[in-house]
Formats: sequence, C-alpha cells, structure tokens
Amino acid sequence: MSSRLIYGFHAVTAKLRHDPAALKEIFVDASRQDTRARDLLAHAELQGIKILASDGKRLDAMAPGAKHQGVIARVEGGRKLAHLDDVLDTLEEPAFLLVLDGITDPRNLGACLRVADAVGVHAVIAPKDRAAGLTDVAMKTASGAAETVPYVMVTNLARTLRELQEREIWVIGTAGEAERDLYAAEWPVATAWVLGAEGEGMRRLTRETCDQLVSIPMHGSVESLNVSVAAGVCLYEARRRRA
Repeated sequence: MSSRLIYGFHAVTAKLRHDPAALKEIFVDASRQDTRARDLLAHAELQGIKILASDGKRLDAMAPGAKHQGVIARVEGGRKLAHLDDVLDTLEEPAFLLVLDGITDPRNLGACLRVADAVGVHAVIAPKDRAAGLTDVAMKTASGAAETVPYVMVTNLARTLRELQEREIWVIGTAGEAERDLYAAEWPVATAWVLGAEGEGMRRLTRETCDQLVSIPMHGSVESLNVSVAAGVCLYEARRRRA
C-alpha cells in the first residue's frame, strides 16, 4: 500500500477526526509543548497512532519548502476522489455544490476548498482537464478542508451540469456581464455554483449550460476578483438564503 505525507495542524487534525485509520504515524517537533500540540498528540494516542518525536531539521527535510508547523503525518493510500452520485444519493437536504471550471492554480483550488468547507458545501466539482488536482500545495492551502469536502473530477463538465439539472439542481454561473447581480437574483434552494478562472471566466459550453448567470457587484477600479474570493462572496450569500 502506497503512502503520502500531509502536514500542518489543520490537515493532520482533520484526518484524525474523519479518517484516523488511514494515519500510519505522526512526526512532531519535540520542541513544541504548546496546547495545540498536546491536544493533537492526546487525540492521536487515543486512536493508537504511532507518534515520533522529531526535530525541525528532519521535518524540513521531509517536506522541503512546506510550512509544516512542526507536524507531519504519513497517510496510507492515495488521495481519494469522490463519486458525484455517491455524494448526491446520500444527501438529506437540497444540494449545495461548487463547480470550478479552468482553475489550474493549486493554491486557488485549496482556497476554494477551504471556503467550501466553511459554508457547508456538499462537494466541489471540477473537470479532469484544465484543473489543478489535489496536489500537496492544494492540500496545504486547504488547511484540512481537502480531507473533509468531497472533491469530484469529471470527464465532461457540461454533461455533468446537465445531469445535475436532471436532479432539479439549479446551475448558476458567475459572469461580469450578467444582467442581474448576486443580490438581485432569485434562485431555488438546490444549487450548483459555477466559477471560472479570474479573467478568463467559464468556458463557452459551461456558460451555455447554466440555468442562470449572476454578477458580483464591483464598485472600485478592479474588474474581477480572485476565484476563491468570488466563491466566498457567492457561497455565503447562498448559505444566508438557505438559512
């Protein structure tokens, strides 16, 4: 069975909470004696996970260039991608989804996953082509959200959007030229929010498949927002209305 490393308190703690059986061992900087480190170690010990005291130099060598915060875990198996039907078939409330089209920067993906986790999105969907994928950089930027938010990669994004529509999920795209802005538009509870890369936006076929387009009001000199910021604006408004 192959293994991989995850690092940082958020990522390791999330794995401990949601999939402790996958954790093989945790390396912790022995100089860390703070409450955060003690709590993590206590949780790991309760799960019977092997803990290895290390020094900063060793941890730096294990994860070169990473901000590991003094904690690195070895996880069994590769990153698990979710299947969309499995997610949708187990929902007990109207779907709340984030769709990313053309997001190739792993930091942007990680930041979007973090936003998705914060607002309670059920899954993040992206095409297999022109997509960042769950790299180490994306996982780190997500601060643990990559372990908690299902990430679904699909072969044909437009077809997937049509399948969502068949399930009565309203597909909303974001576009600067949309006639109605986010706060004036109306939509049903079950939604899939589609965001494209900053500047380029969604691909043509993705845009044409959407049920509705909305814009984010821009009152300054910039024309667009970073995709993770735009995701936060849209998803929090959608969450407010769901409440």
